[in-house]
Amino acid sequence: MTTKIHAIVDALGNPTEFFLTPGQAHDLQGADALLPEISAATVRADKGYDALAQVIEPLEQSGKTVVIPPQSNRKTRRCYDKELYKARHLIENFFAQLKPVRALATRYDNRAVYFLGAIYLVSSVSWLN
Repeated sequence: MTTKIHAIVDALGNPTEFFLTPGQAHDLQGADALLPEISAATVRADKGYDALAQVIEPLEQSGKTVVIPPQSNRKTRRCYDKELYKARHLIENFFAQLKPVRALATRYDNRAVYFLGAIYLVSSVSWLN
């Protein structure tokens, strides 16, 4: 059994919200759950979240700047700010903090609620540092 962790981090890379999906689920299932929680003016995400109707248009309609590179198979290329996208490493840095925790890396917990609790515990330590 695998699990995907979807996360929202603030401008400093501190985690603010999480959502779990099964490993075989598409990234957009996590986006549906986390989009209403986003309060930032600029949203950075990877190519997996490049969906006009489901992600980009709702964010732009709410007045947010979307910095998501287009997928390589997209017929009409969308422009994005490459300089703003460079700050997406903050999200990756958060996930790098989760990897050394053995219980999270090997997914010892059989129930999602316990796994999510462990993520919140590691995240709270991240906030304290």
